[in-house]
Amino acid sequence: MVDRIEPILPGSYLGILGGGQLGRMFTQAAQAMGYKVCVLDPGSDSPAGSIAEKFIQADYVDSAALKEMAALCSSVSTEFENVPAQALDELEALGVFVAPRSSCVSLAQNRIAEKKFLATWKSETNIGPAPYFVVEHDADIAHIPADLFPGILKTARMGYDGKGQVTVYSPEELTTAWNELGRVPCVLEKRMELDFEVSALVVRGHDDAVVAYPVSQNIHRDGILHTSTVPAPSLKPAQEKKIVDAAKALIRKIEYVGVLCVEFFVLKNGDIVANEIAPRPHNSGHYTMDACVTGQFEQQVRAMARLPLGDTRQLAPVSMLNLLGDLWFEGSEDKAKEPAWNKVLAHPDAKLHLYGKSAPRIGRKMGHINCLGEALNEARQNCAAVAIELGIEP
Repeated sequence: MVDRIEPILPGSYLGILGGGQLGRMFTQAAQAMGYKVCVLDPGSDSPAGSIAEKFIQADYVDSAALKEMAALCSSVSTEFENVPAQALDELEALGVFVAPRSSCVSLAQNRIAEKKFLATWKSETNIGPAPYFVVEHDADIAHIPADLFPGILKTARMGYDGKGQVTVYSPEELTTAWNELGRVPCVLEKRMELDFEVSALVVRGHDDAVVAYPVSQNIHRDGILHTSTVPAPSLKPAQEKKIVDAAKALIRKIEYVGVLCVEFFVLKNGDIVANEIAPRPHNSGHYTMDACVTGQFEQQVRAMARLPLGDTRQLAPVSMLNLLGDLWFEGSEDKAKEPAWNKVLAHPDAKLHLYGKSAPRIGRKMGHINCLGEALNEARQNCAAVAIELGIEP
């Protein structure tokens, strides 16, 4: 078995399940620190697999592939929450240090389990989920409290970037929506009077050391993250402290090792509710790559390798702009054209990160730009200016 206390030093192999952009940025951070990376992904052409020292193309539960990875890697993590828990368990049984463990990842894979956990967590932190009701059978619909409407019906599994979600205003609309979602287990969440959205990024080491990043304020468009701004412009210091303390309590409660994101809603009345947990580095944490002493992907490497965690101090205000495949088409889906990055980079505080994806598609995450500034207003103005250069509504 792998020693659970000794650090895994540079020169060793680290493994990542999933070959998308988060895996790619992890790979780049690991390689910069002297590690080799093994990526396992079912696709033949993945952003992370194309730059890793070792790429295994296989299904996540392919036992032979997992044994090959375990023979090479001292530690393995995952780049997205829908990797089967079975794969993580199998790697751990083979003696690999798996961070986070499957019990932590499973929690975020099912909204029903996640909501129940967040409801129990409320007694410790005074922050809980929005009022909700579980819908698994026809008979459940008759028992839904009337004050949960209007609500958002969300599939218990595999929903992300606004997918698997329908707003409903009555039991009749809920029945129709549930049928359209395939009658799979769902959660009906009361629609709250939202003021703004934030996310807290926390990291826990194997030794129970916990660090937190400054909270980001996020704007979504069509269910996909558009910008993340730090410091959060609308957040009061007392609210930020409450959110960070709650996220630290959560990561310790589930004994999670690695980078964890907790999304929160701040309501118009000032109350804070927990939205969801993401057991991985997060889109809203990309700002850390250029604006903090230690970026979130370096922290993922440190936690996996059982190294001391890095400083999360913010060095400059920042606004992160998400880049979708729409930019490549200029209103036409027929022919892709590379955006004018030279115009973007004429803004000296703009830091471009592209994900190495083989083909742009409408709505596909292709990269991000971190726009820095000496003051928060300057960072936000820089972000708006870069967005205008790209034809994006700021």
